[in-house]
Order: sequence, then structure tokens, then C-alpha cells
Amino acid sequence: MNVSLENTAIITLIVLTGLSAGLCFTWSNAVTTGLGRLDNIGYLSAFQQMNRTIINPTFFLVFFGPFFLSIINIYVFRNAPSNIKGLLIAAAIVYTVGVLLVTIFGNVPLNELLDKTNIATASTEDLQNLRATFETKWNQFHAIRTVTATIAFVLLVISAMQIAKNNL
Repeated sequence: MNVSLENTAIITLIVLTGLSAGLCFTWSNAVTTGLGRLDNIGYLSAFQQMNRTIINPTFFLVFFGPFFLSIINIYVFRNAPSNIKGLLIAAAIVYTVGVLLVTIFGNVPLNELLDKTNIATASTEDLQNLRATFETKWNQFHAIRTVTATIAFVLLVISAMQIAKNNL
């Protein structure tokens, strides 16, 4: 494989999408399940701090990078066979809808609700209600992100195999 714009674009897209899928997978299998074992104040406090900490440049690169690189790859491979373009478009749609839009319209509003809460001064009942409102919905949205990020990653790996097979 030679160093070219096309190869650099697809490899970077696959790596960032894989990192995003891995992040989602790890949260699903370790972070949220571990937090779920905590009492209400521990759960809500830890989740609140992680939500505040994850907002950083590295996260934004991994999270939004696949969206922008998908657009670039669709353009770069615009003259590729239709099966390759179809895989790239499908991966872009799956990632955009299942990861970005679910996050923006599902997880982020829940994160904002949690962030606005002063956990130190909230009553036991308020904490219980907040957790009941937050936890199940957040985990359901996150499950969608985990599955769709993984599907997008697999579609991109298949597209790279097709690109290599066609010597593009």
C-alpha cells in the first residue's frame, strides 16, 4: 500500500471510527456497568465528573473526526466502484445518525440535566428521581451508539478491503 491521499484518508477514517467504537464499547462494558453498582450520589457524582472531563480536544477529534473524514472519503473515492462508494456512504449515514445525532439529541440533553444538578445539596428523593430519569435512557441511547459505531467501523474495514482488492 502506497502513501497517497486516498490511503491516508481511508486509514485515518477507519482509525478514528474504530477509536469511537472502542470508546463506546468500553463505556458499555466497563464504565456504565461499574457505575451502575454505585449508590445514587456516587453514581450521579461520578457520571457528572466524567461527562465534564470527556469534553476535550482529543474526544472531539475522535468523536467528530469520522463525520468530516467520511465526507472527505466519499469525495476522494467518488470515482470508485459503486460497492465501495455504497459502503462509504452507508458507514457515514450509520455513524452520523447512530452516533452523532443520538448523542446530540439523546445523551447530551441528559448530560446537561445531570450537569445542572447540585448533587451535594439535592435531597435523597431528588437524587433517586434524577437517576431514574437519567440512567436507563442514557444507557439505551448509548447502546445505539455502541452498535452503530461498530457497524460503521466494520463497513469501513470492508470498504478498505474492497479498495485494496481494486488497487485504488
